[in-house]
Amino acid sequence: MSSSAKKAFALRLDPEVHAAVERLAARELRSANAQIEMLLREAMAARGIKLGTGKPPRRGRPPKTGE
Repeated sequence: MSSSAKKAFALRLDPEVHAAVERLAARELRSANAQIEMLLREAMAARGIKLGTGKPPRRGRPPKTGE
């Protein structure tokens, strides 16, 4: 999923919640935005709400091309 396909909106959070999300994201090597999305997906799955999986994010180094 390209970033332009994602919905952008403002989110107001309690500063303590935001700080906790940032700490958790840093431990799991994610951005705070990606961490919030993952937490929302986990919460919805726990409630039985099914979402499309979409294309998984690409991780790691890009493959080497023609040396």
